[in-house]
Amino acid sequence: MGNARNLAFWAIIVVLVLMLFSLFSDANSSGQSSARSYSEFVEAVEGKSVQEVTLDGEQVRYVTTDGQTHVAIKPSDAEVTDLLIANDIAVTARPQEQSGFQAFLLTLFPFVLLIGVWIYFMNRMQGGGKGGAMGFGKSKAKMLTEQSGRVTFDDVAGIDEAKEELEEIVEFLRNPQKFSRLGGKIPKGALLVGPPGTGKTLLARAIAGEAGVPFFTISGSDFVEMFVGVGASRVRDMFEQAKKNAPCIVFIDEIDAVGRHRGAGYGGGNDEREQTLNQLLVEMDGFEANEGVIIIAATNRKDVLDPALLRPGRFDRQVDVTNPDIKGREKILAVHARKTPLGPDVDLRIIARGTPGFSGADLANLVNEAALTAARIGRRFVAMTDFEFAKDKIMMGAERRSMVLTKDQKEKTAYHEAGHAIVGIMLPKCDPVYKATIIPRGGALGMVMSLPEMDKLQMFKDEAEERIAMTMAGKAAEIFKYGAESVSSGPVGDIMQASALARSMVMRYGMSDKVGNIDYQEAASGYQPNGGAGGFSISASTKELIEEEVKRFIDEGYERAYKLISENEEEFERLAQGLLEYETLTGDEIKRVMNGEPPHKEDDEDTSDDDASSVTAIPKTKPRSKAGKDSKDGGLEPEPSA
Repeated sequence: MGNARNLAFWAIIVVLVLMLFSLFSDANSSGQSSARSYSEFVEAVEGKSVQEVTLDGEQVRYVTTDGQTHVAIKPSDAEVTDLLIANDIAVTARPQEQSGFQAFLLTLFPFVLLIGVWIYFMNRMQGGGKGGAMGFGKSKAKMLTEQSGRVTFDDVAGIDEAKEELEEIVEFLRNPQKFSRLGGKIPKGALLVGPPGTGKTLLARAIAGEAGVPFFTISGSDFVEMFVGVGASRVRDMFEQAKKNAPCIVFIDEIDAVGRHRGAGYGGGNDEREQTLNQLLVEMDGFEANEGVIIIAATNRKDVLDPALLRPGRFDRQVDVTNPDIKGREKILAVHARKTPLGPDVDLRIIARGTPGFSGADLANLVNEAALTAARIGRRFVAMTDFEFAKDKIMMGAERRSMVLTKDQKEKTAYHEAGHAIVGIMLPKCDPVYKATIIPRGGALGMVMSLPEMDKLQMFKDEAEERIAMTMAGKAAEIFKYGAESVSSGPVGDIMQASALARSMVMRYGMSDKVGNIDYQEAASGYQPNGGAGGFSISASTKELIEEEVKRFIDEGYERAYKLISENEEEFERLAQGLLEYETLTGDEIKRVMNGEPPHKEDDEDTSDDDASSVTAIPKTKPRSKAGKDSKDGGLEPEPSA
């Protein structure tokens, strides 16, 4: 409908342009005639040199016997007709009204053209909104039907609890009498809360697909414009459309764009946003009932939403859509791998175990990357090695094999990563070491990855302390091997991670006896959920105490890492040399190299005792410098460029 109106509007503009062109053509054709005075015209008539005359208002256009056309302007009191009849000259007259109409069009056209250009640019400034140039207040909600791609609960996996909470909504849309006969009322709204990529939008579409009802989708930012009142008008129009299609579902994605806490700002666009939010609140639970219209919204910033949105009667249910556990990840991988031919060695459970913390979107990306890798190689199916390669690429970044490293840089990187791996293996509360590599990935020259054996929901003090020790092990390894004066500038990433964890232990987790069980994190940042300033400030003495405790946790971790490396010097040396030779080692291969064995079992038969390049021939110890332990520099990442 809106496209038809736009087409008609531009058709009128084209017609006016053509008419103007015709008028100018006529003017040009008249302009080609030579101008003569009225007296010359009279002389020509009396001299019998005029063949025909056309009277067009005040203009007298006449053709002479030699075929030339001339134009003269007659005086208002001149009797031209009698003169021409008396001389037996053919006379043609044109109505004067046509000239007036043409003049009117010539006067009107510039204004019409100006208005058309203004409407065009206003329409562009409003994003080409629904309803054409005059549809500023129309809703931009798009209705999806089964023809647009039907999604059901079979396409959603890994969030079983969230699906169960929303099944009642589907049942109500299918059979509302089942609930209404007992006096029950379906919740008017459901708020899906969770991190990005967990499937909130997909879950909302699955509800509409299961219920078989119209599904309107719109973003929270589509309501807010630069003109005050436009957002409120769009909210009203959206609910009017929904009522006409009831029962239906209206899905508002990223509702925090319009539903933020009121009173957090002053003036400007904030007034428009608050008016839009007020209209949304009234439409959801005001004087008029919206029977059969269910609002589903999604956000990952529940803490900034206005409390009026979250009260019963509006968003009655708040459904947490979290990252899936190992069983959920396996189901999600099975959903995304439906159209992907898998090799016989692919075990989705092993892949699920090795991807803790992955969201549904991350797992979909993993399957896609594995398929692209297999296609690039030329395989007919996706093998387990393709999944491993894709997982390493996502978790650690793409390999930068073209990066040129000197022998010294490569050696220091190997000892740095060997320190991480040794300490991670020796400390029981650290996550198992998954892989170590000295191939540059992303912004790091090397990397050691650890993966938990199962999903972790809590952080314990001894676990956090061991994690800090493993993080600081890279710097400890460099100082142990080369001395404090030769340490590189790279462990900036290690220091940042250790500092962030130590500060959380002291300021948020309550793991410092000296600081106590007080949350200083929000006070330090000045952040409050309602958008205001921090509730209290931290005194200078408390800040000093916090920094002392943070430094203590980091120093203790560093000392622990240094001690473990010195106590396991042989294994440390073997692992570093193994990384230099093989560049990348998995967890099992790391343990074999530490024990003086080849990293691959199939290499046992091919390895001779005299092979100088074998890992077993690596010297047990190498001289090290006696170095201090309190230097703050180290090397995991390359030195930042100026």
